[in-house]
Amino acid sequence: MTAAIDFETDVLIVGSGPTGATAALALATCGVRVHLASKWNWLASTPRAHITNTRAVEVLRDLGVEAEARKHATPWEWMGETLWTTSFAGPEIARLRTWGTGEERVGDYLQQSPCPMLDIPQTFMEPVLVHEAALRGASIAMNTEYLSHEQDADGVTVALRDRLSGREYAVRAKYLVGADGARSKIVEDIGLELEGHVARAGTHYTLFKADLSRYVAHRPSILYWIVTPDASFGEIGQGLLRAIRPWNQWIAGWGFDKDAGEPQYTEEELVRRIRILIGDDSVPIEIESRMVWYVNQQYATTYSKGRVFCGGDAVHRHPPSSGLGSNTCIQDAFNLAWKLAYVVKGWAGPALLASYSLERAPVGRQVVLRANQSRLDYAPLNRAFRDLDAPNPVEAGLAKLADPGPDGVARRAALAEALQLKNTEFNALGTETNQRCVSGAVIPDADGGDEVWARDPGLHAQATTRPGAKLPHVWLVGSDGRRISTLDVVGRGLFTLVTGLAGRAWVDAAQALGEPGLRTVVIGATGALDAYYAWHRVREIDEAGALLVRPDGVVAWRHAGALGDAAAAQALLSRALARVLDRG
Repeated sequence: MTAAIDFETDVLIVGSGPTGATAALALATCGVRVHLASKWNWLASTPRAHITNTRAVEVLRDLGVEAEARKHATPWEWMGETLWTTSFAGPEIARLRTWGTGEERVGDYLQQSPCPMLDIPQTFMEPVLVHEAALRGASIAMNTEYLSHEQDADGVTVALRDRLSGREYAVRAKYLVGADGARSKIVEDIGLELEGHVARAGTHYTLFKADLSRYVAHRPSILYWIVTPDASFGEIGQGLLRAIRPWNQWIAGWGFDKDAGEPQYTEEELVRRIRILIGDDSVPIEIESRMVWYVNQQYATTYSKGRVFCGGDAVHRHPPSSGLGSNTCIQDAFNLAWKLAYVVKGWAGPALLASYSLERAPVGRQVVLRANQSRLDYAPLNRAFRDLDAPNPVEAGLAKLADPGPDGVARRAALAEALQLKNTEFNALGTETNQRCVSGAVIPDADGGDEVWARDPGLHAQATTRPGAKLPHVWLVGSDGRRISTLDVVGRGLFTLVTGLAGRAWVDAAQALGEPGLRTVVIGATGALDAYYAWHRVREIDEAGALLVRPDGVVAWRHAGALGDAAAAQALLSRALARVLDRG
């Protein structure tokens, strides 16, 4: 590498998508020098990812941008009246309450998190993250292309090119983060192993404007599935109308035969197809853009090599089904950022960074497989909607659904079962929140066995203080009398020792240790009053026990029994911190 080094930084991030932008914001918030380089002129130009689940919103909350994100989001209560219909103007076939908005599930979601689900297209999410990262000290370089890197024992030298001037230069960083998307050059350069395959199916999207409020305002949703012969190709076999901005900006989508090449539609043909999905030829339609994307099923088995760490679409590549894409990207970055910050500041040993791949690679694999399975799970719906032996399969299938005789009874029973199966995509709170971290940055209970799941772990969240799980949310009462979440008294870039009013020994122990990255919270005291006694019910430890909670809200270690000896508590806490933070 011959280019002169222009400047040095602690962390260089390549890519300004949800992973890179979240990492830059989190690192800047922690006071780490961070430089973000993006190949593109600006941020996301198409809506792309949009579903933002409760865990991702909790990350935004911790980083102080939840309120700003909500300004740009379709609110939770408008997200979930998902339809299957012949067209917007035509007969409905079925509905499913999705994203936890239905009466059967809304309580689960409210109990699990202080944050609602939101729908924030990537065109709005990225500017929120990047803007706030810059305000907090991150430096941002657009039109800057990553070329190559060389790493050594002390850092990484990265070659970049200014795409406007053509000038090549180098940046010296302690660590490099590859958030450069599904065609990641950094993943290729460090030789990460990828399992699975890419481009197994194709989908065409058209972004358009049309005022469709008369058809949807009384049944608000962000996804409307259209059952019509004109959009019956592919795995899903249904057309899609996705609300981008309620209710006048939309995406229309349908599958295509990728072996026949990418479709080249005229604008007139796009308008014709969209009008079929709407079912009303009088609606004015303005085509804004079009795009093609392919269904990938590929994940990396490890996320790092030396001082180079990758995350987001670079290491897990999958379709948007189940709405797990940007959420997983945001959580990758949140997991990695605090670890980089602690190592850069000298609060942790470098082996802490090995926990990133150990904790996140299993999640990436799960997400890729789940998203692809969700596409396959449309098959039972299509069997209920269609009669493949008829000249017009959709017309014949829908006629059978309306048949009052035995065939209709059987067909409707099959449809009801197929709709229940789709809960694994659209009401999968457990899939979104039940991740358990297993690595050296978590100390399991000495006498703990495998976790026992009380309900389906894909559908339902299970709150627990077991090490490796996210700290449970319950409402406390703050010093001003307002409700605050247990998640609001931890995080913010620091470890938190959580104990109760009887845990004075732990408070004294933490004070004696004087750790720069550790705070103590006494639940039950002023400012964190357990007024509902909800924490009493979920804590799973004695009031004089303790939890050590990581900056990302994950329980790192717990002492379940009562302890009244401050010296003993100090010794236990010191050993736990040394082990979790690789100070051995």
